[in-house]
Amino acid sequence: MSHAYSYEYKVVSFRESLIGDALDSGKLEKVLNKHAEDGWALKAITSADVKGRIGPGAVEGLLLTFERPRA
Repeated sequence: MSHAYSYEYKVVSFRESLIGDALDSGKLEKVLNKHAEDGWALKAITSADVKGRIGPGAVEGLLLTFERPRA
C-alpha cells in the first residue's frame, strides 16, 4: 500500500566559532532561508556536539533537520 505523500530529509550541522558563546542568529537565518529557497521546510532543531574542522574534539552546535516532499 503506497502513501499519498513521500518525504525526503536533510540534516545540516550548524556551529559557531570557538570564540564567544553567542549564537549568530543572522547566520542561522541565512542557512534557513537558503534551504527554504530549495523547497526544504525546517522540521527540527537539535542541540548537539558537532565535530570541528580542527582537532578531534567537538563543539556545541545545532543539527537542523529539513523535510520536503519527494519529487
